[in-house]
Amino acid sequence: MSAATISPEIARRNRRAGVIALCLALGMLGLGYAAVPLYRIFCEATGFGGTTMKVSEAAADRVAVTDKSIVVRFDSNVSSALPWRFKPENPTEKITIGARDMAAFTATNLSSKPVTGTATFNVTPTQAGRYFAKVQCFCFTEQTLEPGQTVRMPVIYYVDPAILTDPDTKDIEEITLSYTFYPLDRANKGS
Repeated sequence: MSAATISPEIARRNRRAGVIALCLALGMLGLGYAAVPLYRIFCEATGFGGTTMKVSEAAADRVAVTDKSIVVRFDSNVSSALPWRFKPENPTEKITIGARDMAAFTATNLSSKPVTGTATFNVTPTQAGRYFAKVQCFCFTEQTLEPGQTVRMPVIYYVDPAILTDPDTKDIEEITLSYTFYPLDRANKGS
């Protein structure tokens, strides 16, 4: 069939199908770019994959303190591309479930120039992530250390008492909060 023999109705349908296909392709491309931030938001909202919850001071003030305790272990890692030493001041703490607590880490820039890093974090066992709430954390912002500088980096957190009633988490006796620092690639940030 040549172009001259295609009816106007078929040509209109073909154009419509082409526009729909183009819109779908552009939509999929947009979803591809939005997937990482949307996944991060989803994980922070649900605790999926061991992602901790970020809560406000006001929300933390409304949490009931229990008479139960749990051990929190702190793990620290540094990318080989970041010339820092990073470690918890105390590797473990026994805390009261529902009560706010503070853990501190120290980081030292071992290089002769300022270096900016950013931390990723997770909780294990992963099902405990939805109950591990951070009120304040160094991991929410970029950290720049001057040459040889050592800083103390606190995290204020609590374990939500709901962990005690969830069948998947009620028997957990220890939670590990793990951080990994990576260098911030300024070239990819537009700086």
